[in-house]
Formats: sequence, structure tokens, C-alpha cells
Amino acid sequence: MSDPQTLFGKIWDRHVVAGLGGGAELIAIDRIFLHERTGAAALNSLKAAGRPVADSSRVFCVMDHIVDTRPGRGDQTLMPGGQAFITETRAAATEAGITLFDVTDPDQGIVHVVSPELGIVLPGCTLIAPDSHTCTQGAFGALAWGIGSSEAEHAMATGTLRLTRPRTMRVTFTGGLTKGVTPKDMILTLIALHGAGGGKGHAIEFAGEAVVALDMEGRMTLCNMATEFSAMTGMIAPDQTTFDWIAGRRYAPEGPMRKRAIAEWQALATDDDATFDTEIEIDASAIEPMVSWGTSPEHSTGISGQVPNEAPERPLAYMGVEHGQKIAGMPIDAAFIGSCTNGRLSDLRRAAALLKGRHVAPGVKALVVPGSMAVRRAAEAEGVDTIFVDAGFEWRMSGCSMCFYAGGESFPAGSRVISSTNRNFEGRQGPNIRTHIASPETVAASAIAGRIADPREIAE
Repeated sequence: MSDPQTLFGKIWDRHVVAGLGGGAELIAIDRIFLHERTGAAALNSLKAAGRPVADSSRVFCVMDHIVDTRPGRGDQTLMPGGQAFITETRAAATEAGITLFDVTDPDQGIVHVVSPELGIVLPGCTLIAPDSHTCTQGAFGALAWGIGSSEAEHAMATGTLRLTRPRTMRVTFTGGLTKGVTPKDMILTLIALHGAGGGKGHAIEFAGEAVVALDMEGRMTLCNMATEFSAMTGMIAPDQTTFDWIAGRRYAPEGPMRKRAIAEWQALATDDDATFDTEIEIDASAIEPMVSWGTSPEHSTGISGQVPNEAPERPLAYMGVEHGQKIAGMPIDAAFIGSCTNGRLSDLRRAAALLKGRHVAPGVKALVVPGSMAVRRAAEAEGVDTIFVDAGFEWRMSGCSMCFYAGGESFPAGSRVISSTNRNFEGRQGPNIRTHIASPETVAASAIAGRIADPREIAE
């Protein structure tokens, strides 16, 4: 009888090709995703070395990181020299014969939104991409993590990567979330309590009643920011919610293959007696809407809280806040809803529910960028876009947009922004931009108020 195993252990062991000594192992890679920021570099380097892509059917590429999100876009970008990234990636992907979701493709969008939408990520698979938020896709019970372009090159050539097995951690959210609290607040609470380095060297499994109760889009938000906790990846055991969500998607198994797949996926749950290297437990009912005050996701507190008296000086100076200052009520200049963290249809629906019949405060620049063109079309079919536009938001095409600054579009220097993105580092959204990360609901409520506001008060 085999020893009890975790979800992570089961997937890892099924993908071990060989032991390499010194704790390293060769792991089989099922799916590889590229994007235009680094895709051409990996593909062209592979070509220069005279190595073909081992299995082009397992490699996908999307234009998402630096594409223009303004309506009517083409290859041109606001990033100096950005167009070359797009055209070179297109040429390299076409020559390599891999699947490309181009700028004008109806399936274009952010990689971690597109892959689940199309059923490319599946329970039990290994998936990599040169983007740290690849862990988003661990929500499906997959082993998904971010890599560098040289690792992408190696994986395309060999179908494998050399890795050292990480430690395991289980984060259990007991109880249930209260009204107005979201998965974004769950992950920010974890990071605020245990630090941005709390998950370093670990593969994390999220578990507990509050996690099981989440829909798939909420689970993706939770896993998305495992990288902000310094973890290799975040994962959630697949269940009926997972299986129902996958059903009918383009790359998902159908008919007899689906029945066979589900039987295998059901076996991926962590065994009852399996042990983790680290265990963390959080009472979900005690979580409130969270907002960051500093320049790291760990610099976050509940909406009713304040900047800690022991907060270091550098983030205070950059953010223009003071010890003991209340979070709620800080005036804002801009509001952004989007990203691979919170740019899905359910995110837009919830924000729109607060915005309906209301308008952003005078002087606040507000925009919403759907996570994919499929999300954009679905939102438009429901009239969600009209609610945003009527409320004073710009309605954009899909892409990473102002989640990060790559020399392209930004907010005016010095702006204080409330954002549904994942990082609030210095300059993350542009030179001297002060970013407060929060849920889409908190962003919407703050846009209406013109200051950081509790979404529960707007809802009431």
C-alpha cells in the first residue's frame, strides 16, 4: 500500500521522467504558453540552435502583455518599439507551427484567462509560461508555474524541465466569507498575516470550506497571487465545480474520454492522512475587504484599518501616507479594473452591480479592461459594458494593460490609483504611481466616492 499523498505529490510523481541526483528531477511538461514580450526570443533562440519544437500541439502563444487596449487597435502599441515584439512573435510562432491567439483573434486575451476559457489547462496537467502568475491555473488542480524564456526554450525542445521538488504547504480557510468579501481579500489577508516571503520554496494547496464554496473564477483569483506569497504555485483540488466548468470547452475531453478523465481527476484529491511541511489556518469569517497601503502586497490591511505605526519609512514616503492614517477616505485620482487577477466576467458583473445608476466622482479617471475578448463579448451581451460606460469608465479591449508599466500607457505621474491588479511595487503602474490593490468591488466603490471606500457601504 502506497503512502498517503498530497494533490501536489500525485501530480509531481506522475510527471517524473528521471531522477538527476542532488535532489533534482526531470519533469514532463504537458502545456507551454508564450506571450509577445518573450515569445519571439525563446522561439528564435531555439531556431538558432537548430532545434525544432518537440510537439507543436502542446505549445500556445498569445498577444497580451503590451498590446494596445484602445478600441480599433492593431499592431501599434504605446510602448516604444513594442510593435516589433508583436510582429516578431507572430512570425516566429507561425514558422514554428504553434497555436497563436493574435491581436485581432476573437480568442485573444490574457494567457491565464484564455487558457482556462478554452480548456487548455486541465486537472492533473503540468503547465508553464514565462509569467509569474501562471500559478493562476492551479485552480484547476493543475501544476502550473512561471518560468524564464530560456526554460521555455528547453521545454519546447525536450518536453521536460529540470526541477528540485518544493516543500508543501496547506492553507485552510475555515468557515465562510461574509457578504462583500472576495477571494482577493482572502489572498491579501494571507500575505498580510504571513509576509510576502511566507510561501517561499513551497507549493501551496488552498483548502477549507471557504475555498470549496468558491466558483472557478474565484479560485483562479486566489491561486493567482500565490506568487505574491513567494510560492512556486498555488493549487486547489478539482471537484464537481471544476468538472462542470471545464465541460464543453474547446480543448477539453468529450464523450467517453471525458468520463475517463473525470475518473482520473477525482483521484487527485489529497489523501486524508497526507502530511504537509507547513500548515496555515485562517478564519474566513473574520476577513473584511482588504486594501494595500504600501509597496508590497504584504503592506495590506482591512478597510477599517490604518497604516501600521511600525510601517517602514520607504513605502510611506513613496505612497505619501503616514503612520496611523486610516485607509478608508484616502482620496484617489484613478481606478482600474482588470488583469489576470480580477478581469473575468464575474469580476466585471460584481463591480457593475455597484456602479449601476451611479457615476465616478469628478476628477477620477476610471477604466475597465476585460481579461479576454470572450469576457468582453459576454459582458456586452449582458449590458455590463453599458453600465460601466454610463458610470464614467472607459471600456477597453482585452490585455494586461495598466497592470504593469512597460514604457507604454500609464496614469499621470504621482496619481493615487485603486486597482484590482496584483502588485503595488514602486512604479508598477508607471513612474511615481501610487497603487492600492483591492477587489473589483472596492475599486468600484472607491471610484464612486472619489476616495478609498468600503464596498459594503455602497451596496447597502
